[in-house]
Amino acid sequence: MRLPDWIRTKSFTGLHNTKQLLRGYRLLTVCEEARCPNIGICFSKPTATFMILGSRCTRNCGFCSVEARSPLPCDDEEPQRVAMAAHDMGLKYVVITSVTRDDLPDGGATQFARTVSVLKENLPGVRVEVLTPDFKGDGAALTIVLSSAPDVFSHNMETVPALYPMVRPQADYERSLRVLRNAKLVGPPLRTKSGLMVGLGETFDEVVSVMKDIRSAGCDFLTIGQYLRPSRRNLPVAEYIRPEVFDRYREVALTMDFKGVASSPLVRSSMNAEEMFRGRIRKEEG
Repeated sequence: MRLPDWIRTKSFTGLHNTKQLLRGYRLLTVCEEARCPNIGICFSKPTATFMILGSRCTRNCGFCSVEARSPLPCDDEEPQRVAMAAHDMGLKYVVITSVTRDDLPDGGATQFARTVSVLKENLPGVRVEVLTPDFKGDGAALTIVLSSAPDVFSHNMETVPALYPMVRPQADYERSLRVLRNAKLVGPPLRTKSGLMVGLGETFDEVVSVMKDIRSAGCDFLTIGQYLRPSRRNLPVAEYIRPEVFDRYREVALTMDFKGVASSPLVRSSMNAEEMFRGRIRKEEG
């Protein structure tokens, strides 16, 4: 399907410098691995969402372009390199995500915790947001991550329950909700966040129902963006959702008393994460 007029990205300067710095530290970003359309905006600031635990995922979600095959061993030096890169980029807010590592006993939770801890030890005053997989619902793994005291815990619901078999075949809707709910109950108080993609064939009412579930799980922040097909092997776009529909989603979400809502075609779960955390995103766009 041809991109509509309301989905357009601009060219930005500074991308090469950020990429060069990241390659120098041998680090991955979800910006690149997931072919995010906003990479120019973020890399030019510069900022990035660091992707730890390698580039190979043990799951094969229909929407994601990250490679699905047997992962490589964990890199013990990775947390320190993330901290050094964040320092060199002048970041005061760092977002960490990962591939899903169902091959590891703790799903990679220890690597998340180590990365958060190293960042906080080496960058005084830094805020850290983690965007994690579901750890197969393992409460012990969730506790490990939260013990490192991230400032925001994020786990994306991604889509409506009816589309899970197609979009997230190895995930479970109720399990992901429990992850969000339990994050509020384990460890120190923190803010939680989730994200949705639209344009995969869901209805407006189905999205609103998921929004209610997310808020009922105690979630503070919500992002809603248009699904864009990253490659031919991924699911096709069922519909390009018009901007006014995103406005309606945001209006409905705000009546549910989310602390922050970003809803527009090019919104992504980690984009402008610092602005949302600091309360600069509510009625305005992400």
